Amino acid sequence: MRRIFDPPATALPASSLLQLIWLASPALPIGGFSYSEGLEAVIESAHIAPDSIADWLQDQLHVSLARGDLAALCKAITAIRRDDAARVQELNSWILQTRETHELRLQTEQMGRSLVEWLKVQAPELDATHWLGDQVPSYPIAFALAAARTQASTRDIALTFSFGWAENMVQAAIKAVPLGQTAGQRILQQLAAQIPAAVETALKLPDSERQAFSPMLAILSAQHETQYSRLFRS
Repeated sequence: MRRIFDPPATALPASSLLQLIWLASPALPIGGFSYSEGLEAVIESAHIAPDSIADWLQDQLHVSLARGDLAALCKAITAIRRDDAARVQELNSWILQTRETHELRLQTEQMGRSLVEWLKVQAPELDATHWLGDQVPSYPIAFALAAARTQASTRDIALTFSFGWAENMVQAAIKAVPLGQTAGQRILQQLAAQIPAAVETALKLPDSERQAFSPMLAILSAQHETQYSRLFRS
């Protein structure tokens, strides 16, 4: 019987593993820490209590992220590795067109641009215009461009993307509620337990079922654009 602590038969090369960890790091200079994706507006409007934030974020993970950006990211990884630039542009255009508010559009564009700029330093040979033409890079597609260079599987890349999202959202909750670090780690633990299922959904989702329809999130994001006092840009 295989012991649970035995290493896998084919381990991910250290360079690829470290690159994924780097991409998931909140210290990556792309500004992810400055966004709450509507969570600040949720808290300001008292639509959820502090002890219900974990439930809100889990719903956002499964209903919004897994069926939208995460699904597009998985398709983009395949397209990049097949050198299908037209498909990458199609997916990037879909992400940009499905942002339901001005601030959510600005978020994905700003983070996408910043990640591409960072990637120019890491991989000067990579020409983003080959993949995107004159399109503004969205964050999920920029992430796909960075991660596709590794030997990681699409599943591992999607797990990394999801955990990076979860960590940023928990940090936003810690600042906005505010929550203690221990409470934040409990929320992150709950989200981490849900991420594999969300990734499986994204991997299996056909284009015809991909969606970015989150009415309450869109309403709260629109309210946040004119919120009197706020910490975050979204």
